[in-house]
Amino acid sequence: MALDKFFRRRRPQVNAASEAETPDLWGKCPQCKENVYLRDLAQNAYVCPQCGFHHRLGASRRAEVLLDAPIERWSGRVHPVDALAFHDTESYPERLRRAQAKTGRPDAILTGRGQIEGLSVAVAIMDFEFSGGSMGSVVGEEIARAAERAGEEGLPLVLVAASGGARMQESALSLMQMAKTTVALEALSRRGLPYVSILTDPTTGGVTASFATIADVIVAEPGALIGFAGPRVIQQTIRQSLPEGFQRAEFLLEHGMVDMIVDRRSQRSELAKLLRLLLPQERAS
Repeated sequence: MALDKFFRRRRPQVNAASEAETPDLWGKCPQCKENVYLRDLAQNAYVCPQCGFHHRLGASRRAEVLLDAPIERWSGRVHPVDALAFHDTESYPERLRRAQAKTGRPDAILTGRGQIEGLSVAVAIMDFEFSGGSMGSVVGEEIARAAERAGEEGLPLVLVAASGGARMQESALSLMQMAKTTVALEALSRRGLPYVSILTDPTTGGVTASFATIADVIVAEPGALIGFAGPRVIQQTIRQSLPEGFQRAEFLLEHGMVDMIVDRRSQRSELAKLLRLLLPQERAS
């Protein structure tokens, strides 16, 4: 054997772990494209520590971020039905089963009682992970029930909106929820109890046109898409280019559509201040 081969050291083979081997450690921010350690992201209320992008949250994670302790759940007893025997590329029951398996809830809403900095509140949180947070008869019914129970128990109501709009598979039954929820929230207002809505990315369609935008105070998350029709539809209708930032939270704040923009990391403290200002004195402690 030649001496040069004898003394030549073989480099140890060190293979970098692939993404498939570390699936739950890193993610990529869709805005700044930087890799983000998912544990850091969770500890930062799912806001990118690099650029401040607010990641979309399912209802359960949203409740964890917003409330002091686990929610006392009210929703879950009402289930959707296929009243119209709707079928497009697949049947409505098949779509529901897939969404229910994904989220572990019967429909796109979580309601219950919780605490925000020690203040008892009723909460209704829409779940965009369930069929795009679409508003069907169950969503409307659960929001109406939450408003009624909040009134009975003397609680303020905090609603987190995240939706693509009315659920087309329920047709007019879905559109009826706009009126139902509005009436229930009006009854809550007559009791002198505050209602605060938080508009997250995205909040569109019939949800924007009803309960999401009739609150005493309308809060939005930074950069959230908020509107009725999509920008492409609007441009085709009016045959004009839309201004930059159109339908984003900052544009809506500038034009008086929302009252304030609050970073998710500050929402708990800001909501507590708001609710204590709005509540009758005897209930604000």
